[in-house]
Amino acid sequence: MRRLKNPWLGIHGYNCFGCAPSNDNGVQMSFYEEGNEIISIWRPKAQFQGWINTLHGGIQSVLLDEICAWTVIRKSGKSGVTSRMETRFRKGISTLDKYLLIRAEILSERRNLVEIKARIFNEAGELCSEAKCQYFTFTQEQAPHMYSNPCEPVGEELTLEQAIALHLGAE
Repeated sequence: MRRLKNPWLGIHGYNCFGCAPSNDNGVQMSFYEEGNEIISIWRPKAQFQGWINTLHGGIQSVLLDEICAWTVIRKSGKSGVTSRMETRFRKGISTLDKYLLIRAEILSERRNLVEIKARIFNEAGELCSEAKCQYFTFTQEQAPHMYSNPCEPVGEELTLEQAIALHLGAE
């Protein structure tokens, strides 16, 4: 797997709650590509809890939606917006976990609609929540500002274990 370059870094006004690394109030996700999946390794924080030591369901939805957006951008080569999201919460997520593993892949693509499946696993590998999202996509001609920089893999090939170790060491 290889890390994906954030195509919006350096763009004036970029402050995405999901993926802007400089947004201290956001979830600051970063992404990797492995085969047909996009993957994020994310550390839960107490500031995102709903109940004591439990990750808020709204934050889980943000994580699922954001990885779906990156999956559409990287795998379909288009930009888009969420038009529908169906989320299932299967198991509580502890904010004390060292990391969560979030995975997404495209299920289908028809004209300007892309359906994506995303899942959140705790550090024990248990499925905690999942979503099916439908994205309405735009062509480069319709939204040229969304295509200013490519979303491409950078750096060396890593195993999942190496990526987790690097991610945990960076925080």
